[in-house]
Amino acid sequence: MESYVKGDTSDPLLHATIGEVLRETAERFPDNEAVVFVEDDIRLTWAELYHDAEAIAAGLLALGLEPGDRVGVWGPNRIEWVLAQFATALAGLIQVNINPAYRLSELEYALNKVECKALILADQFKSSNYEEMLQTLAPELPDYPHGRLDADRLPYLRFAITMADEAPGGFFCFADIADFAEDEHFEKLALVTASLKPDDAINVQFTSGTTGSPKGATLTHLNILNNARYCAKGMRLGNQDRLCVPVPLYHCFGMVMSVLACMTVGATLVFPAEAFEPKSVLDAVAQERCTALQGVPTMFIAELAHPDFAAYDLSSLRTGIMAGSPCPIEVMKRVISDMHMSECTIAYGMTETSPVSFQTGLDDPIERRTSTVGRIHPHVEVKVIDEDGGIVPRGTQGELCTRGYLVMQGYWNDEERTAESIDSDGWMHTGDLGVIDEEGYCRITGRVKDMVIRGGENVYPREIEEFLYAHPDIEDVQVFGVPDEKFGEELCAWIKVKDGRSLSDDAIKAFCDGQIAHYKIPRYIRFVDEYPMTVTGKIQKFEMRNTMIRDLGLRVVETA
Repeated sequence: MESYVKGDTSDPLLHATIGEVLRETAERFPDNEAVVFVEDDIRLTWAELYHDAEAIAAGLLALGLEPGDRVGVWGPNRIEWVLAQFATALAGLIQVNINPAYRLSELEYALNKVECKALILADQFKSSNYEEMLQTLAPELPDYPHGRLDADRLPYLRFAITMADEAPGGFFCFADIADFAEDEHFEKLALVTASLKPDDAINVQFTSGTTGSPKGATLTHLNILNNARYCAKGMRLGNQDRLCVPVPLYHCFGMVMSVLACMTVGATLVFPAEAFEPKSVLDAVAQERCTALQGVPTMFIAELAHPDFAAYDLSSLRTGIMAGSPCPIEVMKRVISDMHMSECTIAYGMTETSPVSFQTGLDDPIERRTSTVGRIHPHVEVKVIDEDGGIVPRGTQGELCTRGYLVMQGYWNDEERTAESIDSDGWMHTGDLGVIDEEGYCRITGRVKDMVIRGGENVYPREIEEFLYAHPDIEDVQVFGVPDEKFGEELCAWIKVKDGRSLSDDAIKAFCDGQIAHYKIPRYIRFVDEYPMTVTGKIQKFEMRNTMIRDLGLRVVETA
């Protein structure tokens, strides 16, 4: 049997826009809490959220923005972010998600790449002063009338809208945007909203590659609305559920799998804080009696490791999603048992596929729910191919390719890189290695580019990580390759040890000896307290590799 699977098509796709579904949810569940921002003590019902988003959408049109214009949103998890997400969708504006960690050159690149006409930004967050950075790129801001910015380095930007209570020269206040709307702008908004189509582009998300400039994945209403709906179904979310969201909004996990998923069923979104911190998550779950929790594996690991973890009443939890990077089996088992998330699911996907293509089922056996990413989502096709493009037999590793409603329109204004990722038959080449078994369950085994070749042996770091996770004293582990003059590459492991425990290089190697092949035993071992990672919690192995090359004085081996 070939490694090809196709999802169920009996449940038809939703051919609607985000604005239409938001209105329907507000009408069906007007008094249900839509969002709770615990840190700021902000609560809005679905009716209130729709009312506010509609007023802001009309205000954006009053400023002079037109459907199809790109609007950047740059900041942490705040109510303004959610309102901006829905307001842009209602007005047919294309929201551009800007990574909160971006600095000057990255911001300049992103705004110019998609020709952003407006930027909605936080005033500051952690070590970033967003207003100052924008003023550095556009020192002309105070010298031009509101909305008529003409900056040398940001030639397309006209509007700067701060989330702060007071606006510097040249900026608008987000809180004032709704006040600009007159009756005529609400009338225009009604016409615009009615004219929008499900296949219209509505969102650009920059993917963070390890090399080259970020690419702007362009997604439609149809893409992300349906993916959110199936994610909600996968968690069995209903209008009485309360989902705790510690993941960043700027990423698909927060924006689609959290916000839009809850919107499709009228559930409540609970945001613990502007950024992830394990205590705030545990506090929010206990205080707000959340029934669902989401996060990347590193978040769950940090929550489980919190010194006061046992003191929290998490008994309200039932379901959720762990995704974003490979989910360690031992961690998933603890989430199910110690966090009461008996229906927790694992999801797999990528930004370019809106994002989810595989998800474990609530009724799947525990072994399937901890060692695989589940089975194919509805209306999605996946095949596993070899280096020559042929479909491999079931149980054989190869590259995953995805096709269906969820595949992005392409990378914004980049036909060449789009063609490199989406072939002429519509298949998105993910770059991920996986295996599909006889029953259609998928295991992610690594990245095509992560594979380590040691002395001619192909070594997959994921396999070694899973083995080391079984050590009782290891909290987290990351394995990667470093250059070696004799073997081409050698393995290195960065290990986090559990609180109160101690380990040595020799102890790790003894644990591996006789259990895994000698060439899979890491030559270099480093014990660390943290890993370099992106804002979304994805581990940056290339940063670890560079650190080891520098610290060990290794020479990068040239290969043909």
